[in-house]
Amino acid sequence: MVDVLLGLQWGDEGKGKIVDYFAPSYDVIARFQGGPNAGHTLYVNDKKVVLHQIPSGIFHENTTNLIGNGVVLDAVTLRRECDIVQSFGVDFRKNLYISERTHLILPTHRALDKASELQKGNEKIGSTLKGIGPAYMDKTGRNGLRVGDLLDKSFTTQYIKLRLKHQKLLDSMNFHEDISAWEEEFFDAIEFMRQFKIVNGEYFINDKISQGKKVLAEGAQGSMLDVDFGTFPFVTSSNTISAGVCTGLGVAPQKIRDVIGVTKAYCTRVGSGPFPTELHDATGEELRKIGNEFGATTGRPRRCGWIDLVALNFACMVNGVTKLVMTKADVLDAFEDLQVCTSYVVNGQKTRQVPFQMTKVNIEPELKAFKGWKQDTSKLKTAAELPEVMKQYVAFINEYLGVNVAYISNGPGRDQLIEI
Repeated sequence: MVDVLLGLQWGDEGKGKIVDYFAPSYDVIARFQGGPNAGHTLYVNDKKVVLHQIPSGIFHENTTNLIGNGVVLDAVTLRRECDIVQSFGVDFRKNLYISERTHLILPTHRALDKASELQKGNEKIGSTLKGIGPAYMDKTGRNGLRVGDLLDKSFTTQYIKLRLKHQKLLDSMNFHEDISAWEEEFFDAIEFMRQFKIVNGEYFINDKISQGKKVLAEGAQGSMLDVDFGTFPFVTSSNTISAGVCTGLGVAPQKIRDVIGVTKAYCTRVGSGPFPTELHDATGEELRKIGNEFGATTGRPRRCGWIDLVALNFACMVNGVTKLVMTKADVLDAFEDLQVCTSYVVNGQKTRQVPFQMTKVNIEPELKAFKGWKQDTSKLKTAAELPEVMKQYVAFINEYLGVNVAYISNGPGRDQLIEI
């Protein structure tokens, strides 16, 4: 069977640590969507490691890791990650596999991404400029190059053909930056990639399932960035929800068992787009400071606000979440008072539904106040030790969502995870 672990907010929920925690219980960890805009932070031997494309099970010797067909892969970033992994004494060649159907991010995809954002001006969506959107556009436009194409003698010819097409688009956008250095780096990385175990991902994963192996599908970004169900157009280019597992790995829906949703005890967002509970005051600044809220991939300061149960309930619904993991609960230790968004007032009407186009309506969050626990929870080990006020905060969230918080993360360390 396949369990799914994914983010329920706008990404940055702390999924890397959680996957790392669960990894020893699984035989296979598989990434099913997204690209190098993901930043999954782990602590290995007390050292911080950020993985962008390699599944978070790579540091566990007996865990097989698969980059699935739903991912768009940057060969240059992959090579850098492999160097980092190797520096910890891990042989990535041993247990890292890549689906042959995985699409490649080309240097011209990065150029197109940059050109597109420059053209948008003040209406830019906050792209990470890593070429992910253009790579997915080529995928749906049936133009893209895939990992399996590396094994074909005509790969360079295919590349040149696609590059010429991209060049016409870049010319039309008046983008004339020299990307020859990017290309040189790209082809070096492509040669490096040829040593990997390139497999037919869907047969590979289904064979593991038929052998009774336990599979954990690892999501990137967050549910509110889903290309269909997120805060469009300020979204990513893939399906970040649990349904994306089926198309991103080639597994049938009935193979999915648990959907483990990860949410912060509050809310953050990187880049542009609607954020109903965002705090523009000293409290928001304090959340950012205490929570060290800066993008793992971009370094950008994250926008911060109170937990949004309207959006979280929506995410639980579309994902079919069976259990919750609440991260960064310890960040709230310092606050005298807490707030929780329980409904939206949209153009004067109260609702518990996420609007179709959040950017085109006026949303006022309706907030419920809670007393803070004002206690250091970072050293606690069991649910019984949690402050009563904190238990009440969690119990309210459980009741509202109809899904229970099964784990609370109270710090960045591997051992800082309390089972409820």
